[in-house]
Amino acid sequence: MRTDDRTIAAKRITFIGLAVNIILTAAKLLAGVFGKSSAMLADGVHSLSDIATDCVVIAFVGIAGKESDNEHQYGHGKYETFATMIISFALMVVGVGIFWEGLLSVYNVLMGKSLDKPGMVALYAALISVVSKEILYRYTVIVAKRINNQAVKANAWHHRSDAFSSVGTSLGIGGAIFFGENWRILDPLAGMIVSIFILKVAFELGLPSIKELLETALPEEVKVEIGRIIDSQDGVRNFHRLRTRQIGSSLAIEVHVKVDKDLTVEESHNIATAV
Repeated sequence: MRTDDRTIAAKRITFIGLAVNIILTAAKLLAGVFGKSSAMLADGVHSLSDIATDCVVIAFVGIAGKESDNEHQYGHGKYETFATMIISFALMVVGVGIFWEGLLSVYNVLMGKSLDKPGMVALYAALISVVSKEILYRYTVIVAKRINNQAVKANAWHHRSDAFSSVGTSLGIGGAIFFGENWRILDPLAGMIVSIFILKVAFELGLPSIKELLETALPEEVKVEIGRIIDSQDGVRNFHRLRTRQIGSSLAIEVHVKVDKDLTVEESHNIATAV
């Protein structure tokens, strides 16, 4: 897929996500206020982070899609990597925040305080959020795989983190409404469990981005495949000094190829070009 097509596809799916997130965030915050649900208010604040990361993706993917220039002779792919790292960091902050809020609520209950009973509007908002964000996640991750864009993939997982958060909110609100005051502790407990999954996803997305920004070499199996391709080329005697790194969705490879010393410069050049 051409770079321009990748950029257009990435921006299109992100703008769709941004529109959904704006509507959902407003609905959650209103449902939290009128439904007297602190869990739904927290979920609405979580959705604000989705809006922020959508803006990050839109800004950085546009830059990452630019061709190489005098200042960025290997292209702008690292902007895509940087956007992924920002999203993973946002996920981590959200995960820690949800866990901490849940922990405080559990502590307050154990100290004898009671949690407010939420209204049905909060439960409806949570269920709508679960369904819509899961659909948005699936659609976004399909596009991310098709255009091979890690930033869009990271944003897809941010959508799913919101769905996970809303699942916990739904369980907590549902338990508080239908099972009575003694079960209201389900809300913060479910949120704490969901936050652990969010932190796991943040780590899995962020670590590869950090490695790429630190110029870590490609995985060993990829380097073995590169070596196999070089060795299969007619005229190649051997190779050495293979150096690799990732630049966004592209791979940068440098290698010294050894050929017959009696070949002309033109013949040697043609072999290197074929490699």
